[in-house]
This record gives sequence, structure tokens and C-alpha cells, in this order.
Amino acid sequence: MGLTKNVADRIHQVTDAFTNFYIVEDGHGAGLTVVDTGFPRSWGSLHEALRELRRDTRNIEAVVLTHAHFDHMGFARRAQQELGVPLWAHEKEVHVVRHPWDYEHEQPRIKYALRYPRFVAIFTAMGARGALFVKGADNVRTYGAEGELDVPGKPRIVFTPGHTYGHCSLHFPDRGTLIVGDAIVTLTPYTGHRGPQIVSGAATADSAQALESLGAVEATRAQTLLTGHGGPWREGAVAAVNRAREAGPS
Repeated sequence: MGLTKNVADRIHQVTDAFTNFYIVEDGHGAGLTVVDTGFPRSWGSLHEALRELRRDTRNIEAVVLTHAHFDHMGFARRAQQELGVPLWAHEKEVHVVRHPWDYEHEQPRIKYALRYPRFVAIFTAMGARGALFVKGADNVRTYGAEGELDVPGKPRIVFTPGHTYGHCSLHFPDRGTLIVGDAIVTLTPYTGHRGPQIVSGAATADSAQALESLGAVEATRAQTLLTGHGGPWREGAVAAVNRAREAGPS
């Protein structure tokens, strides 16, 4: 587990097996929102991070998903059951929330395993954190393609479909920060390539749509982008989008 405190203003990044989730502080109170949930064993990483932040699970008021792939759903169900907090996802993500391994993707995974050596190392690390045992959740609160979520931090919804059909990013305009989930990553697990890019077709439903959604990322003009995989991007949304467009699908 790696915790980066204040990776952005009052936002903390937890990295577990090449995958990030975030702890967002409220602007006015002690409440916390957890954005994405890593793997089942990331439950322990969450508790370690909270101890370092001198908080505990009683401060968590909501879990919000950018999308519901297995590597973002790890402890979502457990948080619901043990903490009694609501789980939020876009209305088009409900099926994947219930079935985190059942999602559309353009390319077979096996060709990446054969072609890219880092694939095996990355997914071995994910497996060690319980990736194959991720459970879905039936009880989910849905949000739409725009507006503000009534959770600590009050993020604005930025609809960025393509990686999944309901993928959304979360904008914190007062902090100059956008949690982009997997709309843009700075490390794609399937190739091991670094730098701003969309995720490989092995996990992306529609790469053309994912590239089109980069316009919504660009429009935020956020200075800091926090990704689902890889380190933060601090050179602005416009530069990240330009790099991702140049990289194209993989």
C-alpha cells in the first residue's frame, strides 16, 4: 500500500497493485468520500491510510465509483455492509456493479499477455490483492451525466463514457482537480506503457467513444488529473488530452 497525502487539495491517493483509489475530504467538515475501491485486500490499505490521516471509517459518508470494473469494485460491497454507507455509480454502470468481471471490451486479453511482458507482472500483483474474488453489489444509488453529487467534497459529474458506457470523472473545480478514473491513465496495465493515454482495448468498451470523451476532460481545464492507474498528471487537462489523442488506442 502506498499513500500519497494531499496528492491534490484535501485529496489523498492510495495505490495498491498499480491501481489507485482516493480519499476525499469535505471542504467544511470531517466527512470523507472514497472514490473507487481497488481490490478486496485494499480494505486493509484503506484502514492503514485512514490511520495515517488520523481518521477512521466513521468519517466515511459515501463511496463513489468512476466505473465498476473489478479493479475499482474491490471493497465496495464490504463498505456497504460493514460501514452502512451508500455506493454511488452512474445509471449505466448498474450491471457492471453487480457483475464486475462481466463487461464489454474490444480486444482479447490473451494477445496483451503474449505481447507485453509487464502485463503478467501487473496482473499477478492484482491477483495477489484478490482481483479474482471481487464481489458485486446489488444496492447502488445511481447518478446521471451531470450535476453535483451530495457527498463530501461535492464533486461535479463529468460524463466520460467509452472505457465503460457509464464511466464518469469527478471534478473539484475549487481544487483545480479532476479524478478521471480510467478516462485517461498514465499507466495502462495491459501494455505497461506510461504517459497520458486511454486504456487498452482489452478493457475498453469503445475506444472511439473514449477518445471522443477526452473533449469533456479538456473542457474542465483542471490543472491536476488523478487517474485510476499511474501517477498524477499536473500539467493540465489540455496537455494530457493532447498526449492521449496522439497515443491513440492500444
